[in-house]
Amino acid sequence: MNQIVINGRFLSRQQTGVDRFAIESIRALDALLVANDPAVSRLSFEIVAPRQAKAPTGLHRIGFRQVGRLQGHLWEQLELMQALKGRRLLNLCNTGPLLVRRQAVVIHDASTVRVPDAYTTAFRLSYRLLMPALGRRADSVMTVSDFSRRELDACWGIAAEGVDVVPLGGEHLLREPADASVLERHGLRPQAYLLAVGSLAPHKNLLALLRAVSSPSELPIDLVIAGGSNSRIFAGVDFPVSTRVHRLGYVSDRELRALYESALAFVFPSRYEGFGLPPLEAMVCGCPVVVSSAASMPEVCGDAALMVDLHDPMALRQAIERIIAEPALRDELREAGLRRAAEFGWRRAALGIARRLSA
Repeated sequence: MNQIVINGRFLSRQQTGVDRFAIESIRALDALLVANDPAVSRLSFEIVAPRQAKAPTGLHRIGFRQVGRLQGHLWEQLELMQALKGRRLLNLCNTGPLLVRRQAVVIHDASTVRVPDAYTTAFRLSYRLLMPALGRRADSVMTVSDFSRRELDACWGIAAEGVDVVPLGGEHLLREPADASVLERHGLRPQAYLLAVGSLAPHKNLLALLRAVSSPSELPIDLVIAGGSNSRIFAGVDFPVSTRVHRLGYVSDRELRALYESALAFVFPSRYEGFGLPPLEAMVCGCPVVVSSAASMPEVCGDAALMVDLHDPMALRQAIERIIAEPALRDELREAGLRRAAEFGWRRAALGIARRLSA
């Protein structure tokens, strides 16, 4: 039996997209264990986390334990390492202790190198030191897309041929019913708004989206932006105020599902993504998707989204105008998106992780 410790540091902070990958992968691994799936027949798991962490819900076969007095990187580099007691470590959120050789790590992208303006100086420096060293020292490295696999090689010298790809899923949003009260609270009408999801980090490119709906003339549709921003990581950005722009901040999964299902379309003009979870979530919920053709977006969305070349200053505006004016296009994208989303899933992610741990 291979005993695996899961690095639970991510459970002590507000959830990000990387953390979503971690918790959904753990839930899917737990489901494989409950089903006695052969892929995990020789594996056992325990989550080890800092004292501040909250235990994840819904797990049946994966234990949870809090250790130590420290937090953050110090906890990870010192107290997590001491808690291993010879067991192998699984890091699902980029970082792990440098002095441990028996560990697998999922490094999601090289965004601190490619879009440095999106991060604080301290965060960039920590990743510049940590990522290459961890990539060389870990006995197994995974990432979330072929695009990111090439990026890890180009930016940090982590040989692409030794990195496995474990794509994300989006079906977690279907786990609970939609909470449509979020529309009433914010004065939103179904099919009368475009939805964007993400932080205000510069590489998310939300300012370009705002310009696209307001210039040269204001389009007859509202823009809804859901998601928060972590000031300790992401560099600040000034966001103009408009009566047609609704910034909702953090929303629950039930509320997010309702927003996707009631939006005219989902727009994602990001300049850089290791995977790009929100477009997949939108497709799962049957929402037409407009997305940039940058980074991993073509790999994730295929032909199921309206692609926008960010080098063309009018392309985003023209794509939005088409979405508003062409109901048949929206129907086509909705159906294509559902088909594309069915190709992904958290069970697939868990099986990929289990295969690498069993190798």
